[in-house]
Amino acid sequence: MDTKERLNALEVALNNEMKEREFYLKNAERTKNALGKAMFKQIADDELEHYERLKQLKIEWEKKGIWPETLPLIVKETDIKEILTKFLQKVDQTAASDDDDLQAIRTAIDFEQKGAEFYRRLRDAVTDKKEKDFFDLLATIEYEHYLSLKDVEEYFLSPADWYRAHEHHSLDGA
Repeated sequence: MDTKERLNALEVALNNEMKEREFYLKNAERTKNALGKAMFKQIADDELEHYERLKQLKIEWEKKGIWPETLPLIVKETDIKEILTKFLQKVDQTAASDDDDLQAIRTAIDFEQKGAEFYRRLRDAVTDKKEKDFFDLLATIEYEHYLSLKDVEEYFLSPADWYRAHEHHSLDGA
């Protein structure tokens, strides 16, 4: 992958991160479901962090034409699973969600799946270790978002079934 291809890929990533952030903020504002609100806000914050790091990277790369040696490209890892776990320990097991919430979650699942695949392709197309590590981290975070959103989708479809499956209750006949 040459410099022009890298810069084009970064531009695509920047646009995607911002579109996704706007989507998450809009849905955090729209939903009345507290879990959906918390999840959408957290992922919106994560997407902003990705955008800022990618923007710094693109600016430095345009100046120097190579992966920046001095730019700190650490991205904070998501705590989306922790939010989900803590929230669901406290929430009403029959908390309602509507069709708009479910559709938003399904759209978000698609975003995150495509994002993870995009960053994996970038990781696999480069040879520099720092580049590989950076894009691998972004792919991993997007995949964590994907898994957490799939979990929320299951919860929205049937909270009672979700609790049974995740709390590992069993009937032992005693």
